Amino acid sequence: MSNDNLMMNQIEATHALSSRKVDVKPLLHLVEDIFSRAMGTEAQVESSEDKTPQANFTAMSEELSHVVDRISSKIVCKVRGGSDEHSTSLSIFNSLSSYSWDAKLVLILAAFALNYGEYRLLSLIYASNRLAKSMAILKQLPVSGLLKPGFEELKNLVSIMLDIARCIVEFNELPPKHFWPDVPAFSAVMAQIPTAVYWTIRSVVAYVTQITATTNMGHKNGQPLRFQKFAISMMEGLDFSTLTRKLNSIYEHLKEQIAICYKHIDEKKVAESFQMLVNLFGTVHVDNMKVLEALICGKDDQLPVFDRYTKRRVSLDVLRSKNVLLLISELDISEEEIWILEMILIGSRHQAPRQYSQYEVVWIPIVDRNILWNDSMQKQFETLKFRMPWYMVHHPSLTETAVIKFINEVWKYRNKPMVVVIDHQGRVVCQNAIHMMWIWGSRAFPFTSLIEEALWKEETWRIELLVDNIDPTILDWIKKGKCIMLYGGDYIEAAKEFMKVARAIALAGEIPLEMVYVGKSCERESVRKVISTITKEKLSYCWQDMTMIWFFWTRLESMLFSKMQLGNADDHDPIVQGIKKLLKYDKESFWAMPFMEDEKRDTEYFQMLESFSEMSSF
Repeated sequence: MSNDNLMMNQIEATHALSSRKVDVKPLLHLVEDIFSRAMGTEAQVESSEDKTPQANFTAMSEELSHVVDRISSKIVCKVRGGSDEHSTSLSIFNSLSSYSWDAKLVLILAAFALNYGEYRLLSLIYASNRLAKSMAILKQLPVSGLLKPGFEELKNLVSIMLDIARCIVEFNELPPKHFWPDVPAFSAVMAQIPTAVYWTIRSVVAYVTQITATTNMGHKNGQPLRFQKFAISMMEGLDFSTLTRKLNSIYEHLKEQIAICYKHIDEKKVAESFQMLVNLFGTVHVDNMKVLEALICGKDDQLPVFDRYTKRRVSLDVLRSKNVLLLISELDISEEEIWILEMILIGSRHQAPRQYSQYEVVWIPIVDRNILWNDSMQKQFETLKFRMPWYMVHHPSLTETAVIKFINEVWKYRNKPMVVVIDHQGRVVCQNAIHMMWIWGSRAFPFTSLIEEALWKEETWRIELLVDNIDPTILDWIKKGKCIMLYGGDYIEAAKEFMKVARAIALAGEIPLEMVYVGKSCERESVRKVISTITKEKLSYCWQDMTMIWFFWTRLESMLFSKMQLGNADDHDPIVQGIKKLLKYDKESFWAMPFMEDEKRDTEYFQMLESFSEMSSF
């Protein structure tokens, strides 16, 4: 540990405080290209395509080329002069003192690539090219299959060195505003980089040292054949695994800390974008484009919206100066919800065609970013994409994390479909209109909070509020002055006994009674069985369509949410009391509630039922 600290102190002392930042990415691409070709088989090298952009070759300055050539020669000279690995590495650091740490690393890897690439090129044509053979002898390069014994270990070593280089270059490309000294991970990375660079350079020097020693020792014998056998035996003894393990340990720690840094940066970016959205919606605009671009075009996609009718992607201009209904949901939005919403919008169009022409609907799908997008999700999305008769965001990936955070925290999205209404100037005129849509349908158009408040002022606790737009039969009974008894649950035997009693009391009191089974909000299978029994035995009126039962309970929840959204959920309000009572009943196995135009008779009838229930086994 003491020696390591001493070495690193020496290395860091060579680094100039005002180091030069250079664009080493083109050079790194060249290094990667050289190693990928040099470490393939001869057939692979000849058949591989040139995938390195030409710009990478031309972007590298003449100065860097000279530095690479100088470092390449210096390593060989130092090693042949008997300098040890640390001293050679220290000398190279002194030569590169004015460069940033990432530049030092890439320059030394380029020098290594130059040396190794030259050897590999000569070895490929050694047997068939006299010029290559003479050059190899002059350079004292062991070329005839000599490096095969330690080749895999060398590949592993080069691979981890390149991983470290990519990691550090990418990290150093981050803008200065992303570096926070008070964040431990950033400090840890900055402290680790010199060590990573040192041991990468040290590994390069170690490799050149051992190869040079093998070559020199072989040639001292003066006999080529004996040299080949001797050198091969020496190569078999080379062990790069220790260096590879050390570099791998450094890389894993570096990668872990950099991952934390990127997470911190992402969180910071999300926070900044979130605040931008908050500010944007608090500002008056000429039209709605700025807010829509912030919500939908976070990734600068020029055609972020899919048009269901033309089946093409379109720009946000189709929504310019329009009132926009943002339908926000996950991929589990039901067929019932889509169908009923479609019917409500069709009704709104018929009700006010000229005004409705200034409205458009856009679906914003919300997907948990912690779940990896898969084929099943893509299929589900495509199904919804072609089912919905309105505009939609082309793909869930376009909706950025900051937008989802804004939808969750500001608009209070809770994993259930919601409709945010934005006017032609980008102002939110209703934070969630889906509740008034479920309650009043197209009568709530144009779905503003002012309309919602006005509609509630007209309402009282009555049967029409509960079944409006669900069943015309019940509305007809109401007009005829009949008493409507709603009942639910999944305990059919209790329902049978109760119905006998209820009808007997109604007959005795000359009360025109109709009973309606409304099921439960969940447990669909048990509700279907009850409906089957009721229908078969003709016990009462019931809804055969499960959608009607679902809609009944959904509307009840929407009533409560609508009241809460407007700040009117007062427990003394008869409507709120009635809604909460029914939602509480939904948890029971059986319940019943009568509704009559004559409130006094309604109360008397219910009291008679309660009295009978207390006296009977039921």
